[in-house]
Amino acid sequence: MRLTEFLPPKLRKTLVPIAALALSVFMGGAALAAPIANPIATFAGLDKITGRITKFDVYIDETVLFGALEVTPRACYSRPPTETQRVSAFLEVDQRSLQGNSKRIFTGWMFADSPALNALDHAVYDVWLIECKTSSTVPPPGSRATPEVPVQ
Repeated sequence: MRLTEFLPPKLRKTLVPIAALALSVFMGGAALAAPIANPIATFAGLDKITGRITKFDVYIDETVLFGALEVTPRACYSRPPTETQRVSAFLEVDQRSLQGNSKRIFTGWMFADSPALNALDHAVYDVWLIECKTSSTVPPPGSRATPEVPVQ
């Protein structure tokens, strides 16, 4: 049974369109600019054994080692500065074994403003998205050996 069935017909005609408009505005019905694709994702990684946090930049489609994890961002999106920032990245994380084999342990979107929403679940390491950038002090892929993030 709908709530509007209890309203008189005249009031129903007035309130229903107003409620629909309010709901569409509340749910983000306003026009938004297209997300901006960025070439670099910045992550933070926690080594739960030492308690140290390391911040590192990774180019899109590049794989870096953070401890025993191979982190590969596939996309990193932000919004124009005139809008509320919604920074998100799609990434793949593999765990490297002592024998050198890799096993996929995470594939999905991470959100900078909600790190726990779709978090990487690992016994030793936590990795979360900080931001998307257009430039970095890290040299681009191809100009250096396989990158490895030092875990202190």
